[in-house]
Amino acid sequence: MNTAFVFPGQGSQYVGMGKDLYETFSEVRDLYQGAKEILGYDISEVCFEGPEDRLKQTVVTQPAILLHSLAVTRILKDVEPSFTAGHSLGEFTALIVSGALSFEDGIKLVKLRGELMQSAGEQIKGTMAAVIGLDRNKIENVCTVASSEGIVQVANYNSPGQIVISGSLEGVHKAMVLAKEHGAKIVKELVVHGAFHSELMSSVKSDFKKALDNTEFKRVKIPLYSNVTALPITKETDVDEIKRLLYDQLTSSVRWEESIENMIRDGAKKFIEIGPGKVLQGLIKRINNSVTVQGFDKAEDFNKL
Repeated sequence: MNTAFVFPGQGSQYVGMGKDLYETFSEVRDLYQGAKEILGYDISEVCFEGPEDRLKQTVVTQPAILLHSLAVTRILKDVEPSFTAGHSLGEFTALIVSGALSFEDGIKLVKLRGELMQSAGEQIKGTMAAVIGLDRNKIENVCTVASSEGIVQVANYNSPGQIVISGSLEGVHKAMVLAKEHGAKIVKELVVHGAFHSELMSSVKSDFKKALDNTEFKRVKIPLYSNVTALPITKETDVDEIKRLLYDQLTSSVRWEESIENMIRDGAKKFIEIGPGKVLQGLIKRINNSVTVQGFDKAEDFNKL
């Protein structure tokens, strides 16, 4: 059975994440020790004990989720994926697993990415909102109309009927009103530290590009479906193209629904969410309930093997 590994992004974190894995598996302890040396602080303390407000800071959340997902892959080393993808931040985990990035370079890039995204959110206040029960064409039209009030665009095409918008306070708030008027079932503003995947992240793109240019990338060994295009990065894809996609990802929509559909089209029969929470499992079931969906998060999950 062709299996796809999928990796969660920001929002899946929870206090206590990874603690049981750390206590059970020596290779996980080694991973967190390596991260401590790179990050300059003991991230395991924040992951395992909190406080939640600290863990929810973008600069901490991103390396925390990356580490948790990589810890699970260390234990799942005998399971070989045929495809891989990650939701926003999770794309960096996928790049490490696919062989394009080393662990050290991956966590350095994610550390910087978290710092830059948090900084951008502090410089220009923005927000995000989930819109449930409205099709993508109507939401895109709503964003076009609301953009007269300020920047607003689709940040995440998550699943049928679940889309996240992002941008300035004025633009998003106007779009929320319009979405309700157009029949959205639920419109909910999210508690976030910035307008991620919108043009409000543009101010930090040049600094991130410098880091990408100075990082060694290799061609992937496993097809990886890009957030920006929803198409596979393959072993034929040049490393400069991988860097361009990561650069564009900061201000582009995450085309998750299309990515899953394309993996299924290309032969994926089973999806395994690797890392904290069950967000991606829920999205995949809504996208196509004919595939098998499984998750590995806690030590007890390995009893499934």
